[in-house]
Amino acid sequence: MRILVAEFAVGTGLTGPIFFEGRAMLNTLVRSFRRIGHEVVSTEGDFRQSIEDLSKDCDAGLVIAPDDILHEFTRIIEDNTVNLGCSSSVVRLCADKLRTSEKLSRAGISVPRIDSDDCPRYVIKPRYGCASEDVFVVSDFVQKEGCITTEYIDGEHLSVSLIIGSSALPLTVNKQLVEIDHRIQYMGGIVPHYVPQWKEVINAAVKSAQILSCTGYVGVDIVLDDKPYVVDVNPRATTSIIGVSRVIDREIADLILRARFGKLPDDVQISGSYSFTKRELEAL
Repeated sequence: MRILVAEFAVGTGLTGPIFFEGRAMLNTLVRSFRRIGHEVVSTEGDFRQSIEDLSKDCDAGLVIAPDDILHEFTRIIEDNTVNLGCSSSVVRLCADKLRTSEKLSRAGISVPRIDSDDCPRYVIKPRYGCASEDVFVVSDFVQKEGCITTEYIDGEHLSVSLIIGSSALPLTVNKQLVEIDHRIQYMGGIVPHYVPQWKEVINAAVKSAQILSCTGYVGVDIVLDDKPYVVDVNPRATTSIIGVSRVIDREIADLILRARFGKLPDDVQISGSYSFTKRELEAL
C-alpha cells in the first residue's frame, strides 16, 4: 500500500519543542509502516495543498495536527482516500473540550466538574485545541472567554494508548511527566507505567473512546485520584506513541491498519520500558 502520513508541525515548518515532538511521532509511524512493507509519503511545501494532492494517489492516509484544525485535514483524507484515524466528525467533537466532557459525564464517565465555584483550586484551559497547551491552575473561580474552568484534581497524571477498530485494544498505561505551578506543563513520559487501579484506568479510557466513537490510534488523558478522571481524549497519535512502539511486540502501523481493514489481536505483550523528556526528543 501507498500511505500518506502527515504531521502538522513538521509539514508547516514550526520550530521549538512542538517540532521535535511532531518529528518523533512522524518518524515512529513512517518507520513502522516501512518495516511492514508499505510505501510512505509525507507532505512537502504547502501543508493543506500537499495533503490534497498526495492523498488522491494514496491507498490510505493519516494526519497528526492540533485538535482544533485536525478535522479540516481529516476531511480531505476522507474525501480522497481511506482515513486511518478518527473520522472528521469525531475529531471535531473531541476538539471541543466542553462538549466532550459533557458527553462523557452524561454517559457515566468521571470527569472534573465544570464551572463549579466551590473548589479549592481550578484548571483553566482552552475550550478548543490541544489540552496540554495554555493550561493554568488558579485558586479563584474565573470564567475566561474561549476557555473552560474545571475543578483541579490532585492526582497522578496518566495517559492510556489505545487502538480502536471493531474492538478495543488497550496498549499501555503511561505516566505523564508534568510540572505544576501556576501552569500544568507536559515535560515527557514513561511507557508503560503500572498503577494498582490499572483495570479501572483502562476501562475508563476504553469506554470514553467508544462513547465518542473514536477509531484508530487514540490517547486518553487521565488524572488518577480516588478514581480515574478523564480530562482529555486525543483522537490521533500522541507523543506516547514514541514509547509505545518500542515496548509492544507488534508493529504500531500493523495495528492501525488492522483497526481499519482487519481484526485486532486480543492483546499485546509488553517488554521493557521507555522514558523520554521533551528535550530528549530533539535527538530522535
